[in-house]
Amino acid sequence: MVAANLSYEESRRQRMEENKKRMEALNLPQLAQALKAPSFPKPSPMKRAKPRTVEKQMVVVRRSSRVANLPTPVYKEIAVDPLRMPRRHSTSKHRDFSNRVYASDEARAEATERAEELESGLGSDHPTFVKPMLQSHVTGGFWLGLPIHFCNKNLPKRDESVILVDEDGDEYQIVYLANKRGLSGGWRGFAIAHELVDGDALVFQLIRPKTFKVYIIRVERT
Repeated sequence: MVAANLSYEESRRQRMEENKKRMEALNLPQLAQALKAPSFPKPSPMKRAKPRTVEKQMVVVRRSSRVANLPTPVYKEIAVDPLRMPRRHSTSKHRDFSNRVYASDEARAEATERAEELESGLGSDHPTFVKPMLQSHVTGGFWLGLPIHFCNKNLPKRDESVILVDEDGDEYQIVYLANKRGLSGGWRGFAIAHELVDGDALVFQLIRPKTFKVYIIRVERT
């Protein structure tokens, strides 16, 4: 019984020796040790970007034949002092109307009455009408609408130029807009030249086709 146990132990030891030799032959102990050690990813080397080189070339710009013989312009940045910039004159759309003078109802009615008296004294040989002035007629827009019935009966059916003749015989060419029945271009110059103000009353007398004699009745200022 003892001899059997010894032979078993001997054969077991021999198998272990043989297995150890096989493992050493296959390098298994080193591989097992390597697996036990913590492994960290190996950083990959960063690729350095190769600097880009741009080749600059001077190119002659083609110029128009009209300016080919002129010196090449030089463009510079110039600092501008805003305090020295010239101020633009305001247009009629941005004019200051704070100093407008409005006629009273009594003064307006009195000027209109005197204009109607003058009109009645002109007779009926030529068509006439009276037009009291408003602020829109003599400032700002300078648009003068005319009586519709008078325009339909006596004035052209399409846009035309008409003539205004003042009491001194001076003539002013004005644009008449048939669809709007009113005086447009040129009326501003007539109004300013005769210093028309709110409340004045004008008598228009059609002395010839497309020609008016204009009489001005001044409003009384208080």
